[in-house]
Amino acid sequence: MSDLIDDPRAGENAPEFTVSEISGAVKRSLESEFGRIRVKGEVGRVILARSGHMYFDVKDDRNSLACTTWKGQVSKLSVLPQEGMEVVVTGKMSAFGGQSKYNLNVDDVAIAGVGALMAMLEKRKVALAAEGLFDPARKQALPFLPEVIGVVTSPTGAVIRDILHRLSDRFPRKVLVWPVAVQGNNCPSEVARAIAGFNALTFGGALPRPDLIIVARGGGSIEDLWGFNEEIVVRAAAASDIPLISAIGHETDTTLIDFASDQRAPTPSAAAEFAVPVRLDLLAETNAMGARSAQGLANIMTRRKQRLADLSRALPRPDSLTMHAQQRLDVWEGRLPLALRSLVQRQQLRLGAAAAQVKPSTLRRVLSHESRQLQMLGTRLPLAFGRCALSARLMFSASAARLRPASLVERTHRLRKELDDLNLCLIQNFARQISDRQQRLHATDRLRETLGYRETLSRGYAVVRAGEALITGVAGAKKAKYLEIEFADGRFPVGQSSAVSSAKLPKSKPPEQGQLF
Repeated sequence: MSDLIDDPRAGENAPEFTVSEISGAVKRSLESEFGRIRVKGEVGRVILARSGHMYFDVKDDRNSLACTTWKGQVSKLSVLPQEGMEVVVTGKMSAFGGQSKYNLNVDDVAIAGVGALMAMLEKRKVALAAEGLFDPARKQALPFLPEVIGVVTSPTGAVIRDILHRLSDRFPRKVLVWPVAVQGNNCPSEVARAIAGFNALTFGGALPRPDLIIVARGGGSIEDLWGFNEEIVVRAAAASDIPLISAIGHETDTTLIDFASDQRAPTPSAAAEFAVPVRLDLLAETNAMGARSAQGLANIMTRRKQRLADLSRALPRPDSLTMHAQQRLDVWEGRLPLALRSLVQRQQLRLGAAAAQVKPSTLRRVLSHESRQLQMLGTRLPLAFGRCALSARLMFSASAARLRPASLVERTHRLRKELDDLNLCLIQNFARQISDRQQRLHATDRLRETLGYRETLSRGYAVVRAGEALITGVAGAKKAKYLEIEFADGRFPVGQSSAVSSAKLPKSKPPEQGQLF
C-alpha cells in the first residue's frame, strides 16, 4: 500500500493540467498565433443547421479544415459556399474543446479565381436552362411604343442618366426608377424585389404600371456583376409578366439574367434604343407613307378617268340610238290620216247596215209583244200586292205584341237618362270649348296689341300723315299742305295748318306694318 496512484514517480516533476485547461490553452494559442487568416481550398460537405448556423469543410488534396459560420454571419456572406466550389475563406482560428477539434470561424467567402467562378456559373446556367427558364418560346415581344418605362438600377450612377438622355433624344416617355444596389450582398434580393414590385402595380393606380422594364448596370468585373447571376434574380426576370430588357455591363459581359430576359441589350444606352423608336424617323416615315398614299390615289383616279374615257369612246352616239325610233314615228305619222279615214268609212258602213235592219213593221212587232207582257203583269199585280200587304200586317202585329207599355216606359226612361247624360256632356264640352276659344281670342288680342303700331308709339316713335297719306320722307313733307303727327297719347297738327284743330282733320287709317317713324 505504499505506492499510491497520485504519488509522483521518481524523477518526474511535470505539472498536471485539467482537460479544460489544456483545451483553453490550445484555443488561446491558436487564436493568438494565427489571428485573422485567409485560407484557399475546395469546399467539401456543407450543412445548414436548423439553428441557422452553417458548417462546411475546406480541403486540399491531403487535409481538411472544419469551418463554421454563425447565423448572424451567414446573411452577410457575398457568396454561399457550395460543394466542389474553389474558394478563399476569411476568418479566425479557434478550437472547440467539447470535441477536441479546431475550426475556422468564417465571416467572408470569395471565389478563388475567375476559372472557378465561371465553372460555377456554367453549372448554374445548365441547371436553370433545364427548368426551361431560358426557353425562347416563353419570351415576350417588346411593346412598340411603351407609355411608361420602369428602370431598375442605381439612382446615383451614370447608367440612369444615359438611359434618360437616350430616351429624350429618341422619343420622350414617362420613366419610373426603382433604386437598387447593383453589386454586393444586397444586390440580388433588391433587384428581384424591384422586378416583382413593378409587376405588382395595377393599372389606374397611384403609380402607373410600366409597359416595359429595363434592368441596367454599368460595366465591371465578374465579381461586381455576380449579383445578376444569382438564381433569385433569374427567376424573378423569368416570372415577369411585363416585357423585360437586361442591360448588364458592356457588350462582352454576359450574366444569367440576359438569358432569362425577353431582350438583351449590350449597353444601357442600347436598352433605351430597344425600348422606343426614333420619333423623327416615325414622323418622316408617316409623311412618306402619306405622300405615297396621296400619289397612289392620284394615280388610281388618273387611270380610272382614262378608262372611263376609253369606254365612252366605244359607246354609240346618243342620236344614233334614237334614229330608228324617229324614223318609225315619221312613218306612222304619215300613215295615220289614211288609217283614220279608213276606220271612219268602215264604221259608217256598219251603221248603215244596222239602220237598214230597223223597219216600222219590226218596231210594231216589238211594241205589241211588250204591250202583252205589260197587261199580263198588270193582272198579276193586285194578287201580289195583297200578299205583300198580308205579310206586312203579320209582321206589324208581331212587332206590336213585343212593344208592351211596361217595356216602352222602361226603354223611354233609359233613353231619357242617356239623353240627359249626353246633353250634360254636350253642355260641358260646349262650355269648355267656349272658354278655350275665349282664352285664345284674348291671347290673340294681346298679341295684336303687342305687335300693333301703338305699342311702337309708346316707345317714342311717331307717325306723320298728310290727310290719308303717310309721309315717309322730307320730299313728301315739303309738298304737303298740312301735317299731323300721331304720338302715343294723341295727335298734334304741325306745318302750314298747325292752327287747325285735330278734330277737324280727316280721320286717317292706322299705318301698315313697316311704316313707323
